[in-house]
Amino acid sequence: MTRSPLAAGLLGALAAVLLTGCSAPAVAAPGPVDRPVITTRGTGTASAAADIVTVTLGVDTLGATASEALAANNESAAAVQEVLRGAGVAAEDLRTADLTIYPSFSDDGRTVTGYQVGNRVTAVLRDLSGAGALIDAAAAAAGDAIRVDGLEFGLDDDGPARTQARVDAVTQAIAQARELAAAAGVGLSGIVSITEVPVAGPQPLPYAMEASAGADARMASVPLQPGAQDVEVVVEVVHALG
Repeated sequence: MTRSPLAAGLLGALAAVLLTGCSAPAVAAPGPVDRPVITTRGTGTASAAADIVTVTLGVDTLGATASEALAANNESAAAVQEVLRGAGVAAEDLRTADLTIYPSFSDDGRTVTGYQVGNRVTAVLRDLSGAGALIDAAAAAAGDAIRVDGLEFGLDDDGPARTQARVDAVTQAIAQARELAAAAGVGLSGIVSITEVPVAGPQPLPYAMEASAGADARMASVPLQPGAQDVEVVVEVVHALG
């Protein structure tokens, strides 16, 4: 029987591989072709009434020496924390945010003229109805040294709102996939993956206040409006086509 040149070449190559045995390098078999997919993103948002407020209170003091400035700061900071604890703020809801000590210099920057000490504490207030009055009381305890560096309303438990937001996000992503598939004239064979995409949390609301000497008795309670807190969830859903 006469073999074609192509067949003879294939047989020769096969014989060469068989003769070399285990010394021949392994050749990976081609993998399956990836299935076409549609990737969509959905965003779900659920709202709930804020039930906590996190406030950062700072005490800044000056002194001719570092020890003098620190002693004055310790006294004022302790007074602020005592007011917070006396109002029922739990120990686990009080946290020192930072403590700084640095020198002050003359205009030419060559001579140390004194020292400044800053002590900031973060407190979680759970009684929103009395939060404004409590901030006022803390300010009065420290006098001119007080600083209110930030307020952030939030949810003590955002679980229920987050669950609803996830449901809405997935529903939206699936609806988008169906619309795209219908527009392209193709079908969806199933979900390949669902991934939750990280979303930046709410940013603190900037708030600054300085107590003026002799004005403590005249200060009205800080008006606070907690409003609703939005919980946002973003998901990415991958559908296979077929």
